[in-house]
Amino acid sequence: MTGTGDRMKEPIHISVRPLVEYVHRSGSIHSGFRSNSSMLEGTRVHQVIQKGYKEHDRKEVHLRTEILYKDELFIIEGRCDGLIELDGVWTVDEIKSISLPLEDIQGDGQPVHWAQAFLYAYMIAREEQHHSMQVQLTYVQAHSEDIRRFRRELSFAELEVFAQEMIAGYAPYAFLLRAHAEKRDASIAMLNFPFDTYRSGQRTLAGSVYKTIAEGVNLFAKAPTGIGKTVSTLFPAIKAIGEGQVRRVYYVTARTTTRAAAEEAYARMQAQGLHMHVVTLTAKDKICFKDENDCDAGSCSMCEGYYDRINGAVSDILANETLMTRAVIEHYARKHKVCPFEFSLDVAYASDGIISDYNYVFDPRISLKRLLEEHKRKGVVLVDEAHNLVERGRDMFSAEILKSSFLELKREFKLLSPEIAAAASAVNAHMIMLRKQYADTGKAVETAAPQEVLKLLAPFVEAAERELVTGGSTSHASGEGTAYALLLDTYFTAQNMLRIAALYDERYVTYVEAGRSEVRVKLFCLDPSHLLGQAIKGYRSAIYFSATLTPLAYYRDMLGANEEDYTLQVPSPFHQEQWDVRLLPLSIRYRDRERSKGAIADMLAALVVERKGNILVFFPSYPYLREVYEEFMLRDVSANTLVQSPGMTEPERDRFLEAFQPGQEHTLLGFAVLGGVFAEGVDLPGDRLNGVVVVGVGLPQIGAERDVLRDYFSEQGRNGFNYAYVYPGMNKVLQAGGRLIRTEHDEGLLVLVDDRFAKEPYASLLPDEWKSYRLTEQAGLRKEWIDYEL
Repeated sequence: MTGTGDRMKEPIHISVRPLVEYVHRSGSIHSGFRSNSSMLEGTRVHQVIQKGYKEHDRKEVHLRTEILYKDELFIIEGRCDGLIELDGVWTVDEIKSISLPLEDIQGDGQPVHWAQAFLYAYMIAREEQHHSMQVQLTYVQAHSEDIRRFRRELSFAELEVFAQEMIAGYAPYAFLLRAHAEKRDASIAMLNFPFDTYRSGQRTLAGSVYKTIAEGVNLFAKAPTGIGKTVSTLFPAIKAIGEGQVRRVYYVTARTTTRAAAEEAYARMQAQGLHMHVVTLTAKDKICFKDENDCDAGSCSMCEGYYDRINGAVSDILANETLMTRAVIEHYARKHKVCPFEFSLDVAYASDGIISDYNYVFDPRISLKRLLEEHKRKGVVLVDEAHNLVERGRDMFSAEILKSSFLELKREFKLLSPEIAAAASAVNAHMIMLRKQYADTGKAVETAAPQEVLKLLAPFVEAAERELVTGGSTSHASGEGTAYALLLDTYFTAQNMLRIAALYDERYVTYVEAGRSEVRVKLFCLDPSHLLGQAIKGYRSAIYFSATLTPLAYYRDMLGANEEDYTLQVPSPFHQEQWDVRLLPLSIRYRDRERSKGAIADMLAALVVERKGNILVFFPSYPYLREVYEEFMLRDVSANTLVQSPGMTEPERDRFLEAFQPGQEHTLLGFAVLGGVFAEGVDLPGDRLNGVVVVGVGLPQIGAERDVLRDYFSEQGRNGFNYAYVYPGMNKVLQAGGRLIRTEHDEGLLVLVDDRFAKEPYASLLPDEWKSYRLTEQAGLRKEWIDYEL
């Protein structure tokens, strides 16, 4: 520590790269394409250059220095690519992999690259007492491996002035962050649980979360709907920040509605004095101010000069806001004329809490890539509605390509770029060969990766990258934007295929689907558990929680639990008397749906007469929903109806839910689908919802990919049918039924429509409070019901 008078201050730690980028970044965001060569090729390119070093040259040199500025100690650490001797002069070698042709490098290189190299040179010269240092920028064209070098020589005095000026440029921001941290920690120390009392189960959950974080392991918690899981996980995680165990809390969800719950929990705690920077990340296509996400300085004023304005924008919002919702981000983005999406990411790296989709933690394409490993180690991830992560993880770690994309590129670029046309044509030709190969069956499952496809995709990606860098920036002006948009999309798709191929192991298969007009090749991740576990490995702790982690052993298995990780089951705080559960044992199997739709319509008509109020009716598919709805509308009953449709906009969803108000003259029936936006993450307490009807056990539609999953898990010694069909399906049922009872004062009717609910394995997956139900063989609810208990 260092001190001024009696006041002791913690030193300010900063790594070289974020320091340099903060002070020296400038310019605009150019085009929707940003080369990922630094990510895909960077390590290889560095190794190529470093292999050419002489024996006494040094590579990957760890550096550390301390600089005193205005009585404040700054500790700077970094790792320079190379320290080499050139013509008897010690030289810092900074290696940069680029996709641009080398002749397109402006001047003698980018100022931010020189700044990074100068700071390394200062640190070395100071440590080893050199009077001067030579600095070299080595630019390597990622695909050709051609090299272009630039050199400068600076005296130690010049380097020292440069380092001091850099600290002076960064210091105000550092002081802002530290003042905030002091205020944050003081507020956390004084923070009490944001409700007068704990609900039943809340204290148990909060205590388990705190213990898990303290021990640096993970927790899988099944906690019932309505106990307040959001605040019960956030509160102990925030306390861990105040105690220095944690630097940042990541609250990740699958749905916008659950993100809103996290914002509300933070707002409640901030109303009680909590001072934390929390930002919500919103998808680019939703938060972009333009109708089309055209991220180019030439067509978007928010992108032009973005890096010249971003530091002021970030400092402004951090100085004046704590809970940075989408609306707050948009306000400051407009104020400072910066891209709201990129702005939210820049704010996230400075925040104490991040609310986002799963992608930002788990998806290798989207994750917060600038997050340093040491920051991850001080982070805790709260995974809300964790039952969704199995399927989302499977999607994240799978990849596919379509023949049609390459055929269209072949045609579009015949004149624009013969190189692109040829590369796309080669992929298209191979897909035609696959169509012929699998003409008899129309599909195939292979355990090996499709090496021929991957060999053709690699040169396509290289050619596309070159074309996007050199030609994409002028495409709009020349009227070729549509072609380049297709190239960009296909480039990312192909690049993702290559990235996923690097992960391919025994947990993958190659699935080929070949039809007359389309061929699809998919790298299908059957078991995402290992990769999900790897994604979370760098963080201190992860808390997976949901009301429907049923069965827990399945979710521990599929989410990559370690042996030392904890499991928690919180009993339901609600009483059996709050539930009126009934079973209508019809066959809802696909072959019987034509016969069953009339009986279901009769049941709903009887329900309208028996029960006045608001009722949600969930179906296994849109077509079956529509059939039963049309049948119901033929009945002579007085009821208002709402029908969920595919692709509803957010305003349409909001209007659907707003219709569920207490005290209406007529019963309201809302027809919706299992697993849809109204089946989970929706809170309609009290008389806003009086009944739920669940039609079917929710099994995914039988198909080739599901059967591949079934066979794989059977071969692994698990129950393949349960893993592929039953558990995912019943989770939808549990989520839908969970909309009904949200507080200790709620009560209502739950009708389960399917004879399989009374049979294994479905019966044992029902919650205890659902297992005492009334059973009827009749269609009308006004008929005689028979008490039945599992």
